[in-house]
Parts: sequence; C-alpha cells; structure tokens
Amino acid sequence: MSATRNASSSFRSFIDALREDDDLAEINVPIDANLEAAAITRLVCETDDKAPLFNNIIGAKNGFFRILGAPGSLRRTRKDSMRDIIQRIVKANDLKPIEPTIVSTGPVKENSIEEEDIDLTAIPAPMVHLSDGGRYINTFGMHVLRSPDGKWTNWSIARNMVNSEKTLTGAVAVPQHIGRMLELWKAEGRDCPWALAFGVPPAAIMASSLPLPDGVSDPGYVGALTGEPVPLVKCDTNDLLVPANSEIVFEGTISITETGPEGPFGEMHGYSFPGAIQFPVFHVKKITYRNNPILPMSAAGRLTDETQTMVGPLAAAQIMKLCQNDGLPIVDAFAPFLGQSVWVALKVNTVKLRAMKTTPKEFSERIGNLVFHEKASFFIHRIILVGDDIDVYNDKDVFWAFSTRCRPGTDEYYWEDVKGFFLIPFMEQGNGPAHQGGKVVSDALLTAEYATGPNWETADFEHAYPQHIKDKVLENWEAMGFSKLE
Repeated sequence: MSATRNASSSFRSFIDALREDDDLAEINVPIDANLEAAAITRLVCETDDKAPLFNNIIGAKNGFFRILGAPGSLRRTRKDSMRDIIQRIVKANDLKPIEPTIVSTGPVKENSIEEEDIDLTAIPAPMVHLSDGGRYINTFGMHVLRSPDGKWTNWSIARNMVNSEKTLTGAVAVPQHIGRMLELWKAEGRDCPWALAFGVPPAAIMASSLPLPDGVSDPGYVGALTGEPVPLVKCDTNDLLVPANSEIVFEGTISITETGPEGPFGEMHGYSFPGAIQFPVFHVKKITYRNNPILPMSAAGRLTDETQTMVGPLAAAQIMKLCQNDGLPIVDAFAPFLGQSVWVALKVNTVKLRAMKTTPKEFSERIGNLVFHEKASFFIHRIILVGDDIDVYNDKDVFWAFSTRCRPGTDEYYWEDVKGFFLIPFMEQGNGPAHQGGKVVSDALLTAEYATGPNWETADFEHAYPQHIKDKVLENWEAMGFSKLE
C-alpha cells in the first residue's frame, strides 16, 4: 500500500506522503526547541511552504524526540480540495461506525519511561512564541478520555504547558468535550483517567477537532471516515485505549481539585495577551513511545496554520449538516481562511429559498436560532449567508458578497444569549461579556434572491465577455507576455 493511500491511518505514512509530494523539508542540522523550531514553523505557515521535519533537536536524548512542524497547514502543492474534504466529513456522519480493533501491542510500546524517571522540564518541549508562559509540549496532541460509565470515548485537542517535572497544565473549557468529561468525573468524586497521544493517525486528529455530538465515540467515527477499524492498544497505567501506531503517549490523570497557571499563549486568532489562567493539572505517570519518535507541533497564529485549516472548516461541516437535517436549503459551507476560524459562509440554494416564501429576517433568525445554540458553533461568531454564484471555498468570493450585499445593521441579526468563545480578542479583550454573546448572522443575499432570482451580470472575466473573446484572450495569453494561468 502506498504511503499516500495509507496517510489517513498512519502518522508515519502521512510523513512519507509529504515526502513523496515534495511537501516535506527534512532538517538535519541542530535546531533549538526554544523558539527556533517554532520560528521556522511559523514562517512556513505564513508562506504555505513545506512542513519542516526537525531530525536533530538540541537536548533530545536517545532519540526522544524529533519534531514535525505545521503538520496540518496549507501547502502550495495541495492535492485535495477543501470541498472534497468537507463533503467526506459530512458523509461520515451518516455512516455506520466501524469499531476499533484491540491489539496486544504496537509501535508506541517500543520504549517507555516510568513515573519515577519522568522529568518534563528536561525534555526539549517547544517554546512556541516569545511571550508564552512556558514550554508547550502539546500543541497538536490528542487527549483520550472516557466517561465513568465507559459508554463514551472522546478524542479531543486542547493545548498543554509544562508545569513541573511530572505535571502539565492545560486549557479545559466547557462546552468542549474534554471539559464535559472532566465534569462527569468530578460528579463521581474521582480524578479523570487520561492519556495524551502524539502523532496519531491524521484521520484521528481531524476527528478530535470535530464538534461531534455528545455521546458519539470518536474511534467508531474515525473507522467510518477511513473505511477501516483503528488499531488500539491499552495503556499500562489505566484502562484507556490509544492508537497503537502513535508516536508518543503520556498516561496519567487529570486532577479534579488541583489547578495551575496556564498561558499566556500565542492564540489561534493571531494574538498573545499577557496573563495566565488557572486550569486543571495533568499528572503524567508513564510515557511510552516508538523508536525515533516524532512530536507534531503547531505554531498557532496568523494565517495559515492548523487552527485555521481544521477548527473552522470542520465546524462548518457540522453546521452545514445541522442545517440540512433541519430542512434548510444549505448546499455548502466553509470557514474562509481570512476569517481566522471565526466566520462560516453558508451557501444557499436560492431556488429552494424562494419556494419557502420567507423573509430575510425569518430565514436568518431560523439559522441563527438553530446554529448558535449548538456545540458546532462554539468557535464561530459570524455566519455569512451567500447565494448560488458564490464559491464558499474562495475567500475573494465570500468577501465580495459580504462587502457588497450585506448592509451593515439592516442585514445583520444578533445573538447575545448564547455561549461565546472567550479566546477571540473581541470577546476576552473587548467590550461585553467574555463568555457570552457576540454572534451574528450576516445576510449577504440581495432582495432579488428571495423574490425573483439574481437580476445582475457579474463584472468579471468569466461573465462579462462572450465566449469567443474569452477563448481568444486565453489562447494568446502567454504569447502576449503574461504568466501561465493555473
């Protein structure tokens, strides 16, 4: 099986696929985990360049560990369209779960560090941004949790900072599922069994970013997404199951009583504000890892990194599914990269919209009342409604519609009685409550789209010229001295 074909099920195969596609930069000179590796990764994100694989991290002992930067960022030579990815995610919601297979061992069991020998302050945990509150060992790992009754297994992404030799602190918030799980264990009066897996199958890390409904176990969903069961192996210090081909696994517990400072951290929206927050303490009681392991690292910030390529688009997929299940004529959805994972554009089938005999206010409020009360919209604060002529995967299209068809105030409908995402600067650092409200539906559908259909001609190359003129221009384009069109 080629690396490309198996890339969704194996982190190593994913790296091989990057190598095959010339999307991997292998760096063998010594690189410092203190800011240098992250600085290289950040510039990669801002230029859509190759993913850097740092094979010689200063301070790494006995091969523990290498670092892959920007594992989920954009590439200049990207093969799959975001539309294909989103449609595949949406379809997986309707597939029967393929439950995982339990294996006795796997690559992640090749090496181990026992609790008495763990010193998280001595390993080359990355310092990602200059003003971060500490070293962030976990920026792209997958938390593994299970409800006390054993019926719900959740995989989720949430960052962790080194707190002491054997502990981490980490951002745990409700309604994220890691926060919901911790609440369940608090109700039991017991610390939460926990594992943190790095370098998991790419399909698993994608599912970890998805706002799946409460009670939906991620392993079965990932099996449905890839078409094959995920091989899982039991942790040594608790009963949790982790992907057997993970690169590194931390085992332990999340305290239901202890907290410690976490942050500041350069956030997904491109800012780092001073101050730490008290979050739960994670106790690391064992580390297992495969030979010559690789730690994935995300250097979050301005466009474009994993937080924009995954968080917003995956939320958009779930929002579209919500709308379709409610009978709304939404045919496509995406989080424009330039919206920094705060906006989602919904494409409306305006023929069906006109058949509804609705008004802009009624339609916008129906969507907002549905979406903004669901977990899928936790990170999203602006829904932009666009018509049939707009490609939601094209930022220029979306911003053209928003800036020319949505009248400020009149065509916008607000929600202040719903949960808000406190890490967005206009929430935490702006005016008004940090955890509530600040959400809006912006209707970028013109009046004619509700009534008779579009009554305009678009003034662009595609629509404003006859075909024979376009053919002639394209045929002679390079001969006239212009660059080759892609």
